[in-house]
Amino acid sequence: MTTPTIPTAAPLPELVSARLACAREAARAAGERSLEAFGSLSIEVITKGDGSPVTAVDRACEAVVRDVVLGAFPDDAVLGEELGETPGGSGFRWIVDPIDGTASFIRGVPLYACLIGIEHRPSGAMVAGVIHMPALGETVWAGAGSGAWHVPRAGAEPRAARVSAAEDLSRACVVTTSPDYFRISGCAEVYDRLWRAAGMNRGWSDAYGPLLLATGRIDAMAEPHMHPWDAAALLPIVEEAGGRFSDWRGERSVHNGTALMTNGRLHGPMLEIVRPAAG
Repeated sequence: MTTPTIPTAAPLPELVSARLACAREAARAAGERSLEAFGSLSIEVITKGDGSPVTAVDRACEAVVRDVVLGAFPDDAVLGEELGETPGGSGFRWIVDPIDGTASFIRGVPLYACLIGIEHRPSGAMVAGVIHMPALGETVWAGAGSGAWHVPRAGAEPRAARVSAAEDLSRACVVTTSPDYFRISGCAEVYDRLWRAAGMNRGWSDAYGPLLLATGRIDAMAEPHMHPWDAAALLPIVEEAGGRFSDWRGERSVHNGTALMTNGRLHGPMLEIVRPAAG
């Protein structure tokens, strides 16, 4: 696969840029593996200890990512949802969710993604991220200082990704994956307050919501339960598209268990709603 040449106002350091190109290739390869089984309603599903579903395809896709990544950068660390952590000494760690939205995948719904985030561990900064939607042929990626880029369909040319200009929450489109997550997390009242405050609410699923946010098609997203592999790719993409990512306390972290993603203009009003439930 030939990586398109994209102009940047502030080019990434070479080490990060090379990893971002590899992340895009790894996500594409894992996506192709997932499509071999997508649409089959006979996929065997296992329930993990936290109640979430997993399949053999999830694990196979993560193995594909690891093969690509460690083949190119054998000294990097990898943390994956399904296959655990592989240590490394380079200072970079890849954080991988091979199929974000397994519930969609096993039902033949195309709103699932391969997520890859790259962390510079000495600083703790998330320096790059990729969201790849295999069944839609849609991808968005970003690297710190290089902007966010969007391919709307397979074979299309990349174009800059930018968040919306919405300023009024009462007219904004706010999404989340599922009201069940709010109920299970003990904050169903936050869900109710969000939907009363927003102009429109939808349940566009999992990583598709952040992709829609980064490309200006929705205005904000709140998630009450997030693992690092759910969030790692999202922070650099949302920020490089001009938005803001934080946990529900307002801290800029992918490790604190919650996520609030907005176009930036709506972050304050959204934080007022979710922060009381942050503890």
